Amino acid sequence: MVAAARIPPIQALLAFEAVARLRSVTQAAEELSVTPSAVSHRIRQLEGQLGLKLFAHRSEFLPSAEGATYLARVREALAALQESPRAAGPGPAHLRVAVTPTFSRQLLLPRLALFRHAYPDIELMLQVAIPVHNVTAEEADIELRFGAGPFPGRESMHLLSDEVCPVCSPGYLHEAGPFGDGFETEAAVSRAHLIRSPLEPWRTWFSACGIGLPEPASGNQFNDLGLVHDAAVAGFGVALMRLKLGQSWLDSGRLVRLSARSVRSPHDYFLCWKPGTLERWECASFVDWLRQAINA
Repeated sequence: MVAAARIPPIQALLAFEAVARLRSVTQAAEELSVTPSAVSHRIRQLEGQLGLKLFAHRSEFLPSAEGATYLARVREALAALQESPRAAGPGPAHLRVAVTPTFSRQLLLPRLALFRHAYPDIELMLQVAIPVHNVTAEEADIELRFGAGPFPGRESMHLLSDEVCPVCSPGYLHEAGPFGDGFETEAAVSRAHLIRSPLEPWRTWFSACGIGLPEPASGNQFNDLGLVHDAAVAGFGVALMRLKLGQSWLDSGRLVRLSARSVRSPHDYFLCWKPGTLERWECASFVDWLRQAINA
């Protein structure tokens, strides 16, 4: 084993490599965030410890023959030190995540660049989850589920709650409205075509507003919330929008709110996994990252 006292200081090795590469003490000092005199001192220190003349011509900073041989070893050692231990391992960790389509497009994908930069060693595979029945097309490590819980056979973490409000397109409002009363009376609701979805029943709004109508039994129906919003944009009628999920439709002006009031939806988003899954570092990292990202 080489004695620790004979190993040159890393600062001296970095100074030698930088000067040899840049052919300039001044530029090397700028790269290393030190003074030129400090760079010169480190090179003299290295030469004294090695008993070698590292540069044949100080004016041009061309390595001597011995210096060139040593430079190759220094660069090899520095490259080895810079290499991530995981890079020499079995490769990236694979993580399968099942997400509902609209949540993925509106809330997850815009944030995924942050995850990729934070965890470059995790290879993410997104799969479609069907929110009505909480089933996935393929087996997944982490699942996004929609509902009230609990979920048999799964551990879970509450991720996101939301509030709902009736919305429609500006064109439909001009054609069929104004509805008046903040769309909070039976008279106003009865004048509109209500877009239906099993994911967000109208009874939530009716109950909060004291409207005595039953859940609509006819009319256009969609089992994806993004399709509900797009149908409203196309003038199909009035939709009950989850405000966090549908914010981009409002921001773009494609849809407008019919009431200043909003009502808490009984359905929330949960992250679910089989017991023991979070013992894998990549799974635990994703769950913790998404919780922080959504609540930021």
